Parts: sequence; structure tokens; C-alpha cells
Amino acid sequence: MTQATVSSLQDATFKALRDYIYEHTGIFVPDTKKYFLENRLARRITDNKLSGYEEYLPFLRSKGDAELKILYGVVTTNETYFFREPQQFDVFTKHILPRVLDRKRNKEIRVWSAACSSGEEPYTVAAILKETAPAVRADIIGTDISDGVLESARRGIYSSYAVRIVPPYYQQKYFRSNGETFEFDESLRKAVRFMNVNLIDEKSVRAIRDADVIFCRNVLIYFDDKSKRKAVSLLYDALAPNGFLLVGTSESLHNVTRALQPTVIDRVVLYQKAGS
Repeated sequence: MTQATVSSLQDATFKALRDYIYEHTGIFVPDTKKYFLENRLARRITDNKLSGYEEYLPFLRSKGDAELKILYGVVTTNETYFFREPQQFDVFTKHILPRVLDRKRNKEIRVWSAACSSGEEPYTVAAILKETAPAVRADIIGTDISDGVLESARRGIYSSYAVRIVPPYYQQKYFRSNGETFEFDESLRKAVRFMNVNLIDEKSVRAIRDADVIFCRNVLIYFDDKSKRKAVSLLYDALAPNGFLLVGTSESLHNVTRALQPTVIDRVVLYQKAGS
């Protein structure tokens, strides 16, 4: 069977699939994205030798988490790159890091990169901490719901697109060029722990606690308000007292939570948990 022979996605099947995705991941696929889901799922239909979309939901249920994690990667855009939204990393380096270390006598920091995709964000944090606070003991955690992107992150091999805005000093020091690809520094790869975490699953998120800084950028855009509130509530629980949450520069938690105090530093909005 070729992809071209897959029958169209019927409305009833689309809604059933959408409900399943929403229930298990918090991602809401609106009616206007039906074509998107149809196009993205066509390959899964053919690869698994299913006769059509109507067979996919029973297949998904039979496979459970294994297929759900593949589906998550299908319905989200894993676009990321090193030093993405660099103004946030500037604020992290110049303002957040000194504040965290000033109040922690043991001079250690825990940073969680939530929905880290193929690892560019936590590895950026690892390189920054190596340069700006080499004596600090850093616990850096990268999580995603997709095992595929986590495995890619552990390999640490990237395209020129992923490293295109890396400052020259960092690129020279922490990347090895292999023709068309760039390999991230092995010692820093070992400094990052990668875990599979579903941001709307309380048991899953409970594995992370006392994070001084959480980066959760450009993922809540896939959630509706109810799922955003649940995810942010769980992120709140994972933060240490006085900890900071950063979302994407185009995102806001204004109508999502009042538990985190918004602060603007150098035109970057941060959300802080109150101290104990």
C-alpha cells in the first residue's frame, strides 16, 4: 500500500483520535488542523499495514504508551536549535543564575528543560553553566514524551541548522564538525540526564522536584486552557521555593495561573514561585 491509497480521514474518526490524543497528552487538535493530522498520520497507516484511519485508533489503544509516544512526535513540531531565544539565556546567565547561587549555600543548581525535544536546550544550558559557573554542581534534566527525540538527544549529533546561531566561541569549543553534521561535546552530554516525562501526568512529573529553573518553552501552545492549567500546576509543584519558570517569548501565563509571580528583566518575562 502506498500513502496515496489511504482513504481520507472521516470526521467521526478524526474526533475520536483527537479526543484520545487530548486525554493522554493534553494536546488539542482543532477542527482546522484535521488536514494536518490526516497528513501526519498517513505514514503510520502505511507503515503498520492498516487499511485506513479508522483502524488506527484500535491499533493505538492496543499498543498503548509505545505508539502514543510516536503519535506525540507526529502531531507536534520538534523545531529547536541551540541558543534559541537568546535573550532568555542572557537573563538566565546574568540575573537568574546569580540569584539562585546567592541563596543556595551549597552552590548547586537544578535546571529542568521540559519538552526538550532533541536536546539543544539542555545542552545549551550545560555549556553556559560550564563557561559561567564551572565550580557549580549542576543537575540538568531534559525531558520529553517522545523516546525517539530523547534517543536523538543522547547521540548529540546535529545539523548545521541546529547550530546556526551558536556564538563562535561556543561552537569552536563544544562542537566537532563532521562534514555536514556537528557533534556536541561528550563530557557535557554526560552532564545531562534525559527522562521520558508527560507534562500532564502527575506521576510522571513527580519524578522531578526542587528545580531552581524550569524552561518550558514553545510547548504549551499545543495545549488548551484546561491542559495548560494542569501542566503549569505540575510545573509549579516541581519548582523549588523561589524557583523560576521560563516559557516561550510569545507565550503568557496571564490567564493560566496566579500562583507564579511574573517579573520582567531586560524585556524578558519570568515567572517565580514564592519562597517558603
